[in-house]
Amino acid sequence: MIKVGSRIFDRFFSEKNRKKIESITIWSATIGFIFHLSIVLLNKYSIIDIGNESLFLTNPISAIYTPFSIILYYEIFLLIFFLPRSFTTSILKQFEIISLIIIRRIFYDIPRLDLELDNWFQSSENLQITYDLVCILILFFLIYLFNYVKSNIQYKKEEKNIDKFIDSKKIISLILIPVMIVIFINGIFNWYNIGVETNFASSFYYVNEIFYNTFFSILIIADVFILLLSFLYTERYSQIMRNTGFIICTILIRLSFSSTGLTNLLLIISSVLFGLLILKIYSLMSRIE
Repeated sequence: MIKVGSRIFDRFFSEKNRKKIESITIWSATIGFIFHLSIVLLNKYSIIDIGNESLFLTNPISAIYTPFSIILYYEIFLLIFFLPRSFTTSILKQFEIISLIIIRRIFYDIPRLDLELDNWFQSSENLQITYDLVCILILFFLIYLFNYVKSNIQYKKEEKNIDKFIDSKKIISLILIPVMIVIFINGIFNWYNIGVETNFASSFYYVNEIFYNTFFSILIIADVFILLLSFLYTERYSQIMRNTGFIICTILIRLSFSSTGLTNLLLIISSVLFGLLILKIYSLMSRIE
């Protein structure tokens, strides 16, 4: 059964299929950007009338939000693909995704900037985007350090039955695919239902955040299953601590979706910093074990 699941994973995530999905993503992002930008411009010049209540549909800069959202779904797909490789590779992809989410949020918030204030920090929108910009710089540097430490780890000889462990993780990844699709479809229905009652533009941002909130909650469960499976294949204390530490990183990222403002950014930075320290300590211990 495990071998069958592994073969299905290899076929589904084959290089040919990944190239196809990558191509579809690029085209979808391009079309999404052109469509969103067209709606904004048509509305601006009164060719169509969708109102001016939301900056999401009235400011051209907001159009960048749409292709970023599509690209992020592809990044989630890659995260599921990388999950069987190692905890380190998986958590690194999570860090990259959360940093891209913040960049996307910056594009969403830029039209809300108040440039006429004498004091820049009098506006909560100005303050938030300043926090986001500083956070991106910190995250970019921490992710660089994480990559650097990862590339210098001296890996020991593979544990026995490691192939069986990888096959087990592939099955977990396969389960995540339909789960992600269900969450995505549910998000579309929620967006429509909320949009009918309120505003389609504002509900799109809300439902988008709910998707990542739900997905990372499920990802925590998947990580715990992988952690439990790892006990069958390794007895190394450092590896168990590393894997457990990375689950804490995922939990911190998940908590960040339930918070706003500075707390949101501090949770994200704490997650990446904690992951970096865990990996560094692991690399030091691996030299003496």
